[in-house]
Amino acid sequence: MENDGQLSSRIVLFGGNGDLSRRMLFPSLYLLDRDGLLPEGFLIVAVDRSIAETEALREDLQKIIASSPQVQNLDAQVWQRFAARVTAMQLDAEQPDDYARLAQNLAGGGLDATMYYLAVTPKLYGTICRNLKSAGLLGQHCRVILEKPLGYDLQTSKQINGSIAEALEEDSIFRVDHYLGKETVQNLLCLRFANSLLEPLWNHRGIDNIQITIAETVGAEGRWSYYNESGALRDMVQNHMLQLLCLVAMEPPIELESHAVRDEKVKVLRSLRPIDAFQVRHNTVRGQYSAGAVGGKSVPGYTEEEGGRASNCETFVALRAEIDNWRWAGVPFYLRTGKRMPKRYTEIFIQFKAIPHSIFPMPPGSELTANKLMIRLQPEEEVTLWIMNKVPGLTSEGTRLQSLPLNLSRTTAFENYRRGIAYERLILDAMHGNRTLFVRRDEVEAAWTWVDGIVAGWKEVGMTPQSYGAGTWGPSSSFALTERHGHTWHEA
Repeated sequence: MENDGQLSSRIVLFGGNGDLSRRMLFPSLYLLDRDGLLPEGFLIVAVDRSIAETEALREDLQKIIASSPQVQNLDAQVWQRFAARVTAMQLDAEQPDDYARLAQNLAGGGLDATMYYLAVTPKLYGTICRNLKSAGLLGQHCRVILEKPLGYDLQTSKQINGSIAEALEEDSIFRVDHYLGKETVQNLLCLRFANSLLEPLWNHRGIDNIQITIAETVGAEGRWSYYNESGALRDMVQNHMLQLLCLVAMEPPIELESHAVRDEKVKVLRSLRPIDAFQVRHNTVRGQYSAGAVGGKSVPGYTEEEGGRASNCETFVALRAEIDNWRWAGVPFYLRTGKRMPKRYTEIFIQFKAIPHSIFPMPPGSELTANKLMIRLQPEEEVTLWIMNKVPGLTSEGTRLQSLPLNLSRTTAFENYRRGIAYERLILDAMHGNRTLFVRRDEVEAAWTWVDGIVAGWKEVGMTPQSYGAGTWGPSSSFALTERHGHTWHEA
């Protein structure tokens, strides 16, 4: 049910003393309060096994929020109002008796209107949900927000989702992929479905290939053990990159409603052609960074990072994917993500097909190139369309043409626009019961099904990561992945 009309009156943050809560969730809630988007009387209850008393937590949060780059200046009046909303409670998520104390603390506030944000390890999701249910804390309009990753593969994902489903209906579950909270990601829907210009060309007749790149300059950054269990394929492709692919490739939904949008995304995931042991060497590349330089500074290799050891974990992956349906038949989707890249950026690059026949006599040095569309998500937010133009001036050798960009910079176009935290949008939508930007269970499982096929293929053929120097664009085979089909990666 879309926007069920029940506005949440409070949020309980499990893991309220954790990194995600401190870096993202509390600053997001403060900014929502500053913008007047938290209802009067809205409460924030931070629960954790080790958490300070309420006053000490408020003092700590004041420093954290004031130093947040998105906040910049702490408004004293807003802070007083926000701090009054925050309370702290020690709670061991695995101890059922502690939930009775939580129920006492929440009594009288309308349990039906409570959001529970589980900013903890997914191993605790089922336990927390069962304990909330046993304590009578899951009312009719309660919402439970879950952080990724939801499992390590399809089997573990089903186990986690199954344990949650024992306590909750699907419509009460809000699975977060924070990329979907980014303004530019949401703008994809507007670009595609609010403009008539692109839709007639948005198919195999008009598009030659599509590239999605998420490049990071950082390495394991103190998370070596965690990252080593997942790798780039599970950490980035299974969620963020496949979500972007779905928004690019989906059919127009009948309306901007959660089930309609997510139905179309699931169709894309189920249409992805499997990449098994017969195709992994031809259609995938695994890489692991060695020592090198990024931004002019020397950095260690992956196995030399703090906590590192010999490992076959990939820190880079490139894929050539195909969608077997009428719209996209024959159009390759190239996905690329890696750590210790030369630049940090996320973009979707659409290469249109060349015109079928040129009527222009071309002088030496002039080239007729196909149109290109770049949708940059970070660090800048911009949309650029390259189109052919005549170069001014006279020549007796023909018509000189040049590809020039038409640029929509959201920073320039919306000068007063504050670039928010993705979690602001997601928390606000969950508060109103809007599930459009959250991931449904069948989406998660369809994505894992495709990714598991690649992992199984790697294992079957013994495909280990190739080394690439930190500060480069990955193994040389990633360039061969595109070039053998006559394509080239678009570089920032």
